[in-house]
Amino acid sequence: MTLQDLIALFRSDAKDVEEPYLWDEPQVVGWLNEAQSEAAVRGRLLLDDSTPAVCEIAVAADMASYQLHPKVYEIAHLRFVGASTSERRELAVVSREYLDRKDPYWRDRCSDEPRFAIQTETRLRLVPTPREAGMLRLEAYRLPLKQVTHCHDKPEIHEAHHAYLVHWALYRAFGQPDADGFDPGKSQQSYSVFESYFGMRPDSDLRRAMRHDQPHTNVIHLP
Repeated sequence: MTLQDLIALFRSDAKDVEEPYLWDEPQVVGWLNEAQSEAAVRGRLLLDDSTPAVCEIAVAADMASYQLHPKVYEIAHLRFVGASTSERRELAVVSREYLDRKDPYWRDRCSDEPRFAIQTETRLRLVPTPREAGMLRLEAYRLPLKQVTHCHDKPEIHEAHHAYLVHWALYRAFGQPDADGFDPGKSQQSYSVFESYFGMRPDSDLRRAMRHDQPHTNVIHLP
């Protein structure tokens, strides 16, 4: 569905089909973009393994910390490719607490071939610090790369999900307390439909638990 289609569906469902509209187009477009981001996180809908800006990070020797692409929120698979050998090593994504339990001195280890990675909200730390340059290759769950803004734009998530995005926009519209269309009952009903389809939104603790303490590979203990 195009953005134009989604706006038309919203107006039909909201019974807001005559001008002047209760909710103007920029508001509706903003809610539909919110909806796609919410759906992507709740349903883990956008797994990227091919976009270079998202899935490749250049690694420098003796540098441990790297910036993740701002749209990445969960790493599904991680490999380090050394520059000298092009050998690919799968890295386990774990937490600091996990490494503290397994090897309390991991912060002080000399540079070596990385075996673990710690993901924070925006960065990735390699453990041990890499002794040679190379490349990180990620498979990661992310948010949409671009917002839908023009009438013929389409959401990045699969078309099968598009119509359900409107329920988030309806939830936001009917939930505006100062608007003529304020209707908390309809707002909650629309939210329930959206949540039933895409799932509950994981809180920050759950998102950390999803990426920490359960290594994505067999655990390799530091010497």
